[in-house]
Amino acid sequence: MDSLNIPTKGQWPADPQEDIPISKDRIWIDGCFDFSHHGHAGAMLQARRLGKELIVGIHSDEEIMDNKGPTVMTLKERISAVSACRWSSAIVPHAPYVTSLPWISHYGCHYVVHGDDITSDSTGQDCYRYVKSAGRFLVVKRTPGISTTDLVGRMLLYSKEHFIHSFSRVLRGEEGLGSATERKQRAENMREMIEGFASNESGLGKGAEVWSWIGPNPHNEHNPDITATASGDDTENQAPFTKLVTGIGPKEGQRIIYVDGGFDLFSSGHIEFLKLVHEAEEQLGQERGWEEESSKKNRIEKYGENYRPAFIVAGIHDDETVNRWKGANYPIMNIFERGLCVLQCKYIQAIIFSAPFIPTAKYLELVPYGDGIPARVYHGPTNPVLHTRIPPTILPPLSSSSHRDTNTDTVVDVYRDAKMLGIYKEIPRHDYQNVNAEMIVQRILMNRKAYEERQRMKAAKSAVEDVIKKGDE
Repeated sequence: MDSLNIPTKGQWPADPQEDIPISKDRIWIDGCFDFSHHGHAGAMLQARRLGKELIVGIHSDEEIMDNKGPTVMTLKERISAVSACRWSSAIVPHAPYVTSLPWISHYGCHYVVHGDDITSDSTGQDCYRYVKSAGRFLVVKRTPGISTTDLVGRMLLYSKEHFIHSFSRVLRGEEGLGSATERKQRAENMREMIEGFASNESGLGKGAEVWSWIGPNPHNEHNPDITATASGDDTENQAPFTKLVTGIGPKEGQRIIYVDGGFDLFSSGHIEFLKLVHEAEEQLGQERGWEEESSKKNRIEKYGENYRPAFIVAGIHDDETVNRWKGANYPIMNIFERGLCVLQCKYIQAIIFSAPFIPTAKYLELVPYGDGIPARVYHGPTNPVLHTRIPPTILPPLSSSSHRDTNTDTVVDVYRDAKMLGIYKEIPRHDYQNVNAEMIVQRILMNRKAYEERQRMKAAKSAVEDVIKKGDE
């Protein structure tokens, strides 16, 4: 769609087709959103806090190619990712690369929000020059150290410098680069971001809960924070979990659901899986009378809202675990980055950092919700049986429902305990089934020259954008 043209009625890429009244409470933000990393989500969170609705414009593949270089993710995949963000109210695909006043006015937005960096078009001009001239531009803080360009660089350079060995130590300021003071400040910033990303749809109130598993993790030999054992008592003081954020916990009648994974380069494949888990539980809720008027009335009277039937908890594996499982320089995103990506997704209600790779029966009993094990453990249609040459030292402790082979090739059914407990459920294949970290990396490597040129162009454009930024100050 030509960004210089104003669509006519019936031609707008998203409803409404009629102009709506402009409101300062309706905020516009736009971008490529090529990877759904926490930098994008952080910008949307800050923008959402400035109003009551957030309209997200997404540029087309063609416009991005003309102004920036090739995209990694297709428009359809990028729409899927942005739509799942808890703070996005509506999506407008094919939004012009140079933000247009008629476009934002049509969708009733007074203000446009962008980070404190400059974005330029193919001619080197500021993409927000028109809304700035009209006094309808607001600036939010850009998230440092993360961008699509940074992530592509990690893939091309085969870097592992972003890895976190012990998430608990990082949050205490005991691991990482810099002085002790710098590490403490970084830890404080990370905790602040986690709390912000756990907020509700408004970005201002309590939302998701956040935990960190500090029990044994046989897949991470570098983590010194084994402060409890999975076979210990599950009392409040001894359970091997640390609560990082107190949000809104499960309510009466909600089923506790557990999912886990690496969630690396959090993308439409992960999101569609979580969406299907949510929909499966919605269907079960319907079957058990969740939407009956008497049930809805009871929930509203007791809790002030008609909440949903499932409370979905997502466990996120640490970097060492993912690397031993995937090899190479995976994960491309570290555990903090991956955790924030999952945390901003509207389909989950809680996350657990550093969740063990194999959810044993004892671990599932210790998951800090409900009376006993979760109602269901979901996984996608990929094979959950691990066939690899794993050193015996990183296998989980033996229990009544896990086993260890002494052969060179070790075979471990990751979800054996969940299956034996009768709570395992597989989500069927879907349109984004193959969209995962490995496929994304393959896309980059297959078009390496094009993305290296994009990296070079980005560096050259940054110099021009710095000049523009200084002129605006």
